[in-house]
Amino acid sequence: MQSNICVIIPAYNAAATVGQVVRGALKHVSCVLVADDGSVDDTGRIALKAGATVITINKNQGKGHALKQLFHLAIEKGFDAAISLDADGQHDPKAIPLFLNAHQAHPEDLILGSRMMEKNKIPGGRYNSMHIARFFVSLAANQYIEDTQCGYRLYPLGLIKKLTLTAERYTTETEILIKAGDTGTLIRQVPIRAIYENNVSHFRPVIDVDDITAYIISYLWVKWLIEGVCANRPYTYTKGGIRDRIGSHKFINGRFQVFTMMTIFPATVFYFLEYVFLSRWIKNNFASIRNLNCGYFVILRATQMLPILLVVTVAEQVLKRIGLRVQLIKPFINRFYPNLWGGAKA
Repeated sequence: MQSNICVIIPAYNAAATVGQVVRGALKHVSCVLVADDGSVDDTGRIALKAGATVITINKNQGKGHALKQLFHLAIEKGFDAAISLDADGQHDPKAIPLFLNAHQAHPEDLILGSRMMEKNKIPGGRYNSMHIARFFVSLAANQYIEDTQCGYRLYPLGLIKKLTLTAERYTTETEILIKAGDTGTLIRQVPIRAIYENNVSHFRPVIDVDDITAYIISYLWVKWLIEGVCANRPYTYTKGGIRDRIGSHKFINGRFQVFTMMTIFPATVFYFLEYVFLSRWIKNNFASIRNLNCGYFVILRATQMLPILLVVTVAEQVLKRIGLRVQLIKPFINRFYPNLWGGAKA
């Protein structure tokens, strides 16, 4: 039973499952913290009855806000680390010892659950979007992250204190991965089950994917702007830096993300030219990409292919509707969004 590590659970209308999740977690840790994020059912009461400490957020503000409240409470209570689980039963508490063991061996690292050992259980469309996200998030985080969308994680709270979190809803989890990796923190992964049956997800496929995509693009836009004119600087995040200042102002951040979305295609061409020509005067600029030994053209090509990816996705769906089951997306993704990090499995 771990006394210096707690479990944190953001919960919204999860009365049917949160009690079981809390009880399962309490078999491995001494404290479970639940944020009842504006639920209109009995989520908070059931979590409290199951043994959790519950904080109530009067109005639903999304998973990111709930996580930040839980981090604050865990730090206030003096915990060294927090394991995040979803309240809907998608994360099996029986896997908690895997995270505890990994943390004991590597106490400074962020431990991330990976469902890729059971990727055949992941819905095809979800897996394809995970593959694309993996490519760009791994670039921003300076390391291969097998399952960037998994919320089952162990966060060292000392790491959380080093980050300024400005994103909201599901984008917060991506923000943590990117900023942690871009400070030099190692992100380790443990295998977990892929559970999708009978789970009610509040993830909005269009809106939340758009928000996450806009965040990743805006982050890389600035990261490569910095790396292009700096020698030997693969890690570009600093607490309170330009990203945090932009992100802390909702109006400015929204306009900035629109700007980076609209300019990412010419910007990547500009960065390619910097990569080729500025290296004569700025040794090892774009250090994070040079460390991959793949060249910037692979990144340029992957970015420019994003609109074509959308066309290929639509074409495959149309063909399926008329009875032709052909694989267009998977070969396209494997070709243009490869694993650039070598030893890890794609």
